[in-house]
Amino acid sequence: MKSEKVSLFIPCIVDQVYPEMGFAMARVLRRCGYDVSYDPRQTCCGQPAFNAGHWDQALSVAEVFVDVFKDAGCIVGPSGSCTAMVRNYYPRLFESHPKRETATRLGENIFEFTEFLVRENKLDRIRGSWKGRAGYHMSCHSLRELRLGDEGLRILKRIDGCEVVEPAGEHVCCGFGGVFSVKHEAIAETMGGARLAQFRALGVDVVVANDPGCILHMRQETAARDERLPILHLVEFLDQAMDRASDGYMEQCAGGPRC
Repeated sequence: MKSEKVSLFIPCIVDQVYPEMGFAMARVLRRCGYDVSYDPRQTCCGQPAFNAGHWDQALSVAEVFVDVFKDAGCIVGPSGSCTAMVRNYYPRLFESHPKRETATRLGENIFEFTEFLVRENKLDRIRGSWKGRAGYHMSCHSLRELRLGDEGLRILKRIDGCEVVEPAGEHVCCGFGGVFSVKHEAIAETMGGARLAQFRALGVDVVVANDPGCILHMRQETAARDERLPILHLVEFLDQAMDRASDGYMEQCAGGPRC
């Protein structure tokens, strides 16, 4: 698969809470040589309703997704969980639906941001600088549903002056899990605190993650603890590092509007 045109898929959290992530992803993709398009008719992939067991409602939302992207050649999104929903669960959701073939094809054409850049061999287009220690957190859906590996780390290591670190041992969840963090708030808070403690122990200057859900949860946890540990989406980090020396930005970014 080689394409210089991409359609942006902007998940609900990005659209409603963190639109700056969508703009950052578009800018990075353009710097990598892509012609980027966005269809404002898109809404949700249907994952929240699907995970809650409301498959009829999930299907009605997913039908809109299929109609919007049916003619898209290549779709790129900043969320492993939403990408996994389309790729892994649309065939099941649309099992007896007339649009099943189209929905399945979309699952083959949608990519999480980091896997897309690596598959397209665009790492040489990632050039930037930022001095400091960055901890990388990969979402559980990216690891277990999409089976991603070191794509995000390889991208981060393209930034001059950036020391990239990961906590030792098995991958640990941030505690978000969508509805899980609402139904089991105390457990989710404990998991988020434990994950953040791992990064603090490494002395990181910023935590970089590849999924807006994880970022939402970890930012809430840092705010609850009155901590000033910047937590950025990888596309935000790249956008700043590729554009200019961003030490000042990172120092100011501790959960404010641009974070």
